[in-house]
Amino acid sequence: MTFNELISKRQSVRRYSQREVAAEKIVQCIEAARIAPSASNAQPWTFVVVSDPVICHAVAVETIGPLQTFNRFVPEAPVILAIVLEKPKILSEMGGRLKKKEFPLIDVGIAAEHFCLQATELGLGTCMLGWFNEKKIKEILHIPVEKTIGLLITLGYAPDEYTQRKKIRKPLEQVLRYNRY
Repeated sequence: MTFNELISKRQSVRRYSQREVAAEKIVQCIEAARIAPSASNAQPWTFVVVSDPVICHAVAVETIGPLQTFNRFVPEAPVILAIVLEKPKILSEMGGRLKKKEFPLIDVGIAAEHFCLQATELGLGTCMLGWFNEKKIKEILHIPVEKTIGLLITLGYAPDEYTQRKKIRKPLEQVLRYNRY
């Protein structure tokens, strides 16, 4: 698969089969995330793989929004990844303060996309989640109170009948500028 085919194929999967994900495939996805670039090579992340069905379900329940409106599919996912933000290197932290940029959040976003692209290449589906009860999930996963969960990512196989959606994006001429805004 070419890179363009890979990025076109990658989509947020919101239905999962109960097929188990091999540990080797999970490690391949983590390795792809681990080697992602980061500001000042800070690597401000810890990856917590949640694959135990009981713990996974407990975490999944804490992603469902008020009135059952968000993330109702998450309990189907056999694996959930929590990306925990770690303290960046001093150089990255100082640069972030000077430039008013959250470099660790940018870094986690890059690592998350590496994870998702690797999963896609392996025939797995993913969905990044920003809506979740962080306090409760930190308790479930024994993440220290002072830490922050940057993202959760579901991981698993889409059901056989799951179809590739057409990507709807703004036209290139609407988002591209040369030499000025």
